[in-house]
Amino acid sequence: MNPKSWNNWKKYFEANGFNCYTPAYPFHDGEPSELRKNINPKLGTLTFNQVIESLSALIDSLPEKPILIGHSMGGLAVQKLIALNKGIAGACIDSAPPKGIFSFQWSFLKANLPTINPFKGNTVCLPSVNWFQYAFCNLMTTEQTEKEFNDFVVPESRNIPRTSTGSDGFIDFKKPHHPLLFIAGEKDQIIPSSLNKKNFDAYKDAGSKKEFKEFSSRTHYICGQSNWEEVADYILKWMEKL
Repeated sequence: MNPKSWNNWKKYFEANGFNCYTPAYPFHDGEPSELRKNINPKLGTLTFNQVIESLSALIDSLPEKPILIGHSMGGLAVQKLIALNKGIAGACIDSAPPKGIFSFQWSFLKANLPTINPFKGNTVCLPSVNWFQYAFCNLMTTEQTEKEFNDFVVPESRNIPRTSTGSDGFIDFKKPHHPLLFIAGEKDQIIPSSLNKKNFDAYKDAGSKKEFKEFSSRTHYICGQSNWEEVADYILKWMEKL
């Protein structure tokens, strides 16, 4: 997905007094339907580290360090940026796992293997509606999933998740860090709640603030699912407590 999927969240936090930025990853900017029709040939080689470099460059141009919010691979990006001291706090929603954090849950393997398939080389991943329903929208009807797919799904580099499992996704869990909030969806199939909890537990510095919250009946589509405002409001209150 790309910045279009954050439009409602941007409006929500702006209405609560924040300046909000929703940067696109390289080669992800534009209307999703057009990006699906005209795939940038450079997208296939894009790595997780290049995404972090792009986001870091934007952050370095801001007047102050931001509070970071990210979903899925963006949740891992938040963890990496916090580790690089690029933000003052970070909310990681259904976060992809850093290097060394893994799950053997069948739904995790079934949803992720088609994306990172090593036999696909640098070909761009354009998921099917069926995959999107299994991995993201497993509590939605096919008709509902098709609408969300058409509105928001964009082509993706297989090398972003691939490289995130190696040095690009390394986090030193022993180091002190700025506050982190981990949010998990109870019904998430591609990033199970138990994997988010394992990620949360990996952070070992007793002097650093961290919090874990699981939302019941939420899938990986937690940021666009009905009652997404409840999740945004929880993050807002967490930010205010800081």
